[in-house]
Amino acid sequence: MSILGVIDVAEVGFQPLSPAILTSTREHLTVTTSDNSQGENMIKTKKLLAVAAVGALGLAACGSDDDSSTADGGSICEVTDVGGVDDKGFNQIAFEGAERAAAEFGLTAEVLESASDADYETNIQSFLEKDCSLIVTVGFLLGDATATAAAANTDKQFAIIDVGYEDAIPNVLTLNFATAEPSFLAGYLAAGMTETGKVATYGGINIPPVTVFMDGFANGVTYYNTTKGTAVEVLGWDFAAQDGSFAGNFENLDDGKALASSFADEGADIIFPVAGPVGLGSSAYAAENDGIRIIGVDNDLTVSNPNESAVYLTSVLKKIDEAVFAAAEQVVVNGQGGGAYVGTLENDGVGLAPYHEQADDVPQELKDEIEALKAEIIAGNVLVN
Repeated sequence: MSILGVIDVAEVGFQPLSPAILTSTREHLTVTTSDNSQGENMIKTKKLLAVAAVGALGLAACGSDDDSSTADGGSICEVTDVGGVDDKGFNQIAFEGAERAAAEFGLTAEVLESASDADYETNIQSFLEKDCSLIVTVGFLLGDATATAAAANTDKQFAIIDVGYEDAIPNVLTLNFATAEPSFLAGYLAAGMTETGKVATYGGINIPPVTVFMDGFANGVTYYNTTKGTAVEVLGWDFAAQDGSFAGNFENLDDGKALASSFADEGADIIFPVAGPVGLGSSAYAAENDGIRIIGVDNDLTVSNPNESAVYLTSVLKKIDEAVFAAAEQVVVNGQGGGAYVGTLENDGVGLAPYHEQADDVPQELKDEIEALKAEIIAGNVLVN
């Protein structure tokens, strides 16, 4: 099965739903660990049985403590990429969407963490054996394992984040995001805020769901330069060569710290890491060194990483939680498997986080230009790629 990577074209498929106001109680939460088949890594499992107040009826799910699906509505089962479910990034956001769906619809939400790529197939198989209603796999690197499992189990439903297949798989719902759009805005913002004339970006691994952010960021800087007659330089990414600086992983915070230090030595004062938890190392470096701003990725890191909230200029939001929530409703609640979704600025599937603690540092004129540029991108008048 051929994998296309990310899709950043016009929206197809269902719309992400607006966040619901709900009350959630974690009635039953267990954490267990078990060796994988190689005995090299440990896999942590979380099981959530959520009880929600749904409208005035106060409907609730209930169940037993066994390993089978216990809610009347079924189960949403997430297989993470490396980095863990508490990565303050896409693994965590995805499970937050699963938890919210569990609370809203009376389902169970479970997660298996992948310590390495060797765990992908094992974790998917574990959830197949548990007869999950929807298996959500998180990330481009799980594309092949997901396609293989879906082809061998056509009666099971899957959703995958950051993968588009050349030939659609009937029982796989693909969830992709036009992250070049908000990254373009972030690049424009960085170019307008830099005091040194140099900004930087780097990735975890050179794969499409990572480099699409870096493309958008670099192109946003270029657009600013063209519009303003400036010459802000982007370190860490060569758009023409499609190559640049990469940590080589999504886990090692020390690598993020070293990359940030290197970019700062070259004169960059705003850094955009696209590397999951590795980027938290860059945030730590910025917290220890004055004059460095960080642009977060995936999640609003001012909120999810409060200990270093002061370093974040903004974050490029990839609203995976909304997509997973809507996938659960489509597949588990409404019984409609397969299809494709693309989150865009227009449908609020991606965006920029507020400026939070740095709001007073951003000139109002630049804030207004960002909003106007967003509208132009949505209208199709500005192309981000």
